[in-house]
Amino acid sequence: MSYKSSLVKMAIKLAPIKLFTWVANFKLKGIAELAALNFDIEERKFYIQVQLFGEQEAIEVWIEDFAIINEEEAYHFLVQKAESNKPWLNNLLSLITGKAWKIPVIPQMAAHLELIAELLATPKVEPQEDQLD
Repeated sequence: MSYKSSLVKMAIKLAPIKLFTWVANFKLKGIAELAALNFDIEERKFYIQVQLFGEQEAIEVWIEDFAIINEEEAYHFLVQKAESNKPWLNNLLSLITGKAWKIPVIPQMAAHLELIAELLATPKVEPQEDQLD
């Protein structure tokens, strides 16, 4: 992992969720309110709870095992597991889970996409040797 991506990972871990929530709620004023947010880049887990104005119940979404895969000069976004507390949203999420979605590369954003791909790359699992007793 590069120095740059390590620094960005540390910044994400240290970023105050309350500040992000405040900014999001400022932008979503009159539409929705971000009630809860949890993002763990190491565990590849994301949780969000949004209360739409005029709705009784909040929408909750859990996403796990997401990654960006770099294959042959193309980037793909992959979500392995996603669920919600709303049946209609579960149906929608089932259409995108388990599939690799190609990310279009805009030349001006290519360097940023490389960094994001490095941050969200699938973790490499080292093969473990059998230990003799």
